[in-house]
Amino acid sequence: MERLNYGAQSPELLKKLVDLSTAIRKGSIAASILSLVEIRASQLNGCSFCLDMHVKQAKLHGERELRLHHIAAWHESPLFEPRERAALAWTEALTRLPEGGVPDELYERVRSQFTEKELSDLTFAVMAINAWNRAGVAFRSVPGSADKLYGLDRAGLS
Repeated sequence: MERLNYGAQSPELLKKLVDLSTAIRKGSIAASILSLVEIRASQLNGCSFCLDMHVKQAKLHGERELRLHHIAAWHESPLFEPRERAALAWTEALTRLPEGGVPDELYERVRSQFTEKELSDLTFAVMAINAWNRAGVAFRSVPGSADKLYGLDRAGLS
């Protein structure tokens, strides 16, 4: 049961977060990588609303179902390219924020796959999905409740 509709309570702040997410989608990171980032962060944060939404979006954008199932086990899965693995590792580090910060080794590995602009855009993508996740978890947004609004009912995953 949803606790409250945070968008109705803080529409001006919601608009700013939507604007950030829209700018990220127009940025330098491919939509397929953004989907991986959104799904993995949502898994880590336990945000069922965002996980549901981003899995459906990824499916609508052509992501293979097997890869969707493997995101939770990407470390062991052979289905992800080095650039995708770097994005997933960066997502995990920034979502969990290890004591002592992000290790230099991880930064160098991710930096070898992304330009400085891309790494900056990727970082903002991780920041944004974590913000959405926190609102979804705090207010118990109901998975699938916005499917028709966002056209996600077309994913065939109800």
